[in-house]
Amino acid sequence: MVPGAAGWYCLVLWLPTCVAAHGFRIHDYLYFQVLSPGDIRYIFTATPAKDFGGIFHTRYEQIHLVPAEPPEACGELSNGFFIQDQIALVERGGCSFLSKTRVVQEHGGRAVIISDNAVDNDSFYVEMIQDSTQRTADIPALFLLGRDGYMIRRSLEQHGLPWAIISIPVNVTSIPTFELLQPPWTFW
Repeated sequence: MVPGAAGWYCLVLWLPTCVAAHGFRIHDYLYFQVLSPGDIRYIFTATPAKDFGGIFHTRYEQIHLVPAEPPEACGELSNGFFIQDQIALVERGGCSFLSKTRVVQEHGGRAVIISDNAVDNDSFYVEMIQDSTQRTADIPALFLLGRDGYMIRRSLEQHGLPWAIISIPVNVTSIPTFELLQPPWTFW
């Protein structure tokens, strides 16, 4: 993002409020679309970490979303090789959001999506804040609803796949509302 482009950046990548610099922020949202497997080919909503992590400078048309092993990503990852240059899907719990982000960053991940460990959470976004260690992380960190994370992992398990293919971030302002394919469990 270039200086002075904050307004444009907000309109294109963040919806609906992306007004942190303008002072009346409720939540920022970032969208990504699962391209494969097909049974979860939806546009998912995530929220960025509040006070740590980077932003997406690049739009990835196709990148792997790799579930971390172990899922909480509080230490060495047994599948860290597959996370290099990809995006990790991590579960909440066991250590701070920042610690998880740093583990993924140390394994060469481009970003981390941390899903709530409450699999029935389909509406409450947690505000991810920095822990008290004064450490930093450079890669983007996003929070995903527990139900969404669970459904993505379940689909991968059912298909025997090691990762999903996603597009991130998605500009939802260019998609007509009736074509915005959001997960059906979000509306129950």
